[in-house]
Amino acid sequence: MEARRLKSVHSDWSNTLLVCRNCSKRMGGGFGPKGRTPLAKALRKHLRVKKSRKAALGIVEVKCLGVCPRGAVTVINGKAPGEWLLVKAGADLDCVADAVGLPGSASYTDEVQVS
Repeated sequence: MEARRLKSVHSDWSNTLLVCRNCSKRMGGGFGPKGRTPLAKALRKHLRVKKSRKAALGIVEVKCLGVCPRGAVTVINGKAPGEWLLVKAGADLDCVADAVGLPGSASYTDEVQVS
């Protein structure tokens, strides 16, 4: 009887990153060219990932993860939930993508631009 009330929705995500919203908010950004962009937004822009379930990767801001490091943001890779990453303000986003285990940014683009 209860099974009829459940409905599933398809997602194209191959991986999910969980980014602590409280850490980002407490830092007042700390990423991007001017150092005022939150980590989740900076990673989306850097990896050229859209903010929908049809994107190749999901970057989700979540409530407090309970680590609360000073001057850093807590990030969890959905494929490796046992290893949490503390990303300091101003960290290179390529290094963050490598540390989290994401391939290069070209694999997450919807359109490959040839120049």
